[in-house]
Amino acid sequence: MAKHESTNLPITDWAEADKPREKLLSKGKNALSEAELIAIIIGSGSRRETAVGLAKRILNSANNDLNKLSRYSIADLMKFKGVGEAKAIAITAALELGRRRELGEGEEKRFIRHSRDSHNFIAPVLRDLNHEEFWVLFLNRAHLILGKERISIGGFSATVVDPKVVFKKALDRNASSVILVHNHPSGSLKASQADIDLTKKLVGAGELLDITVLDHLIVAQEGYFSFSDAGLL
Repeated sequence: MAKHESTNLPITDWAEADKPREKLLSKGKNALSEAELIAIIIGSGSRRETAVGLAKRILNSANNDLNKLSRYSIADLMKFKGVGEAKAIAITAALELGRRRELGEGEEKRFIRHSRDSHNFIAPVLRDLNHEEFWVLFLNRAHLILGKERISIGGFSATVVDPKVVFKKALDRNASSVILVHNHPSGSLKASQADIDLTKKLVGAGELLDITVLDHLIVAQEGYFSFSDAGLL
């Protein structure tokens, strides 16, 4: 479809097969590129640029990574010529729906067998944040998740965690074990000395209450780090 797109013709002048909405109807949603899907969301481009061209420009700025794009604020999106507040809100809402769908799918995977299960369950909550948050997953003896809860919110590089809060919530849920999770907005998957010290502190507190700390995950956009897999527990 590049032939019509490169001429910057308005979508109404494109061949029928090259119009995103018509293409979706005739060929199905899987036939559309990510740029075409975003073009449908924003609805229109400008006199000098098609909606698909604008969508491609936005995607290119995020290295064609939807996870990275989902971190853009309304203000970030409005920096693109041709994107006003309404279009920026529409893009943000669509990406948030995708995140919530992924999170909903994670809720069904409630049995934790290894670190990948834990990551898949909690990653949609944390990986797109621009600040640190500390969460805990509460499990029963069969390693079924009883629930999850945010313990604290911090800045870009740190968050404060009170062991008394963590284990009070675990006792309230009759949890037999917990999995600690926090994110690194910087993208680093390396455990800091502060991360290691906090983990040891929480492991020790859990032992006194007969609540096992099964793992501590560090979540970033490009993956995760598991204290258990690394032999640090």
